Amino acid sequence: MPDSNVGREKVLQYLKENNIQKIDLAVLYGIPKQDISNYLEGKLVDTPKAKQLLVKIIADFKIR
Repeated sequence: MPDSNVGREKVLQYLKENNIQKIDLAVLYGIPKQDISNYLEGKLVDTPKAKQLLVKIIADFKIR
């Protein structure tokens, strides 16, 4: 699978620019806040679930 660091950084940048908190994403996607934080901070970034979530966030928010 491709490296997801570029996508992860773009998501983090989008969240910052649009004043969206990780807890907001956790509620929206029904995922524990700690998991969202781990995925976005790179602690669990190489898991299939983390990559699926990143792709979903990028698609849903049309992050380019």
